[in-house]
Amino acid sequence: MPEGFAFNWTAVIIVGAVGIAAILGMFMTSYMLAPKRPSAMKDIPYECGIVPEPYRWSQIQIRYYVFAILFLIFDVEAVFLFPWALVFLKSTPAVFYEMLIFIGILMFGVLYAWKKGVLQWR
Repeated sequence: MPEGFAFNWTAVIIVGAVGIAAILGMFMTSYMLAPKRPSAMKDIPYECGIVPEPYRWSQIQIRYYVFAILFLIFDVEAVFLFPWALVFLKSTPAVFYEMLIFIGILMFGVLYAWKKGVLQWR
């Protein structure tokens, strides 16, 4: 092992033990001091205390999900375009053509969605 990597593991073990003891201490203190008033309303599986009603059929609008998927697609495109712009300054012309193919595929997706009427909010 190189000289600079010599390390005293005793300090790591002590800090880990103190951390675990602190966490366990906080959990135990919370358990002992928290008020305990059990009720049937608290035992229902729904978290906010509202009594759940029986299932009712409702129509789900798919356009919300389509807009979310399109947003994610173009958000990912933006994430790829920024590093590409930085790399493009120092790279070969092949990087430019690779990104043109990537943008072309995404533009095909936009045109397809536009032609299908997905981008129309009704």
